[in-house]
Amino acid sequence: MSSQPPIGEIHSAVRAAPGEPVIRNINWGGLKTLYIKEVRRFFKVQLQTIWAPSVTTLLYLIIFTTALGGRHAVPVAGAQVPFADFIAPGLIVMGMMNNAFANASFSLLVGKIQGTIVDYLMPPLSTAELLAALVGGAVTRAVLVGVTVWAAMAIWPGVHVTPHALFAVLWFGLLGSVFLALLGVLTSIWAEKFDHAAAVTNFVVVPLSLLSGTFYSVDGLAPAFRAISHANPFFYVISGFRYGFLGLADSPVTLGGFVVLGIDVVMAVLCYVLLRKGWKLKN
Repeated sequence: MSSQPPIGEIHSAVRAAPGEPVIRNINWGGLKTLYIKEVRRFFKVQLQTIWAPSVTTLLYLIIFTTALGGRHAVPVAGAQVPFADFIAPGLIVMGMMNNAFANASFSLLVGKIQGTIVDYLMPPLSTAELLAALVGGAVTRAVLVGVTVWAAMAIWPGVHVTPHALFAVLWFGLLGSVFLALLGVLTSIWAEKFDHAAAVTNFVVVPLSLLSGTFYSVDGLAPAFRAISHANPFFYVISGFRYGFLGLADSPVTLGGFVVLGIDVVMAVLCYVLLRKGWKLKN
């Protein structure tokens, strides 16, 4: 007599036919694993990735309010706002964006340099899942930095950071962090060494951050410089995030919200296309 099992039992033991994908929709397990890996990576050195940026941002507040007019007021949309209250929201979201960029610009780049990029490319993750995990880890670090800085400013004397419009705080805080995270992913795809990533930081991110209206109101600038400020995408993030705390903004909040959303969509599509093609990753 034959010792082979019935055909029905064989079919029930086979999970999928050869060549048929087992994960047909979203690989939630793989997405979660990569996201946790990204979070654990920066959390292991949290003194450098969370606490140090928070202290640096708080020092900006102390120095500028003490040396450049802690008792002065800044005109915003026809109202006079205390200088400390004016710069505090901008410093919070600037710290969030800078850290989102720093985190996202490190992952793929260090993989290329150390020869471990295969750890990102070989797992059964789609391009969208890979991009979502990288951006999600960067945004998580940005949120942690933002909450830490906000908590420190909330107990700092002379500074008022009580949210006025929580939706605006979340919208511009998260979309601004996503914007810089996508810029970081794009940088890590393009860069071949740490000097390239540092060049983007020094010549793109830092200038745009400092010239975004964080420390001044663009209403007081000359028309030419005001137009340049309105061409800076960081300006809309800073202005909208500040509106979430003060109820005042240098530009229409709705317009700024759509501008930031549109930039995020364009950046996401660009990163997706480059990751899918494996540009500077697979060759």
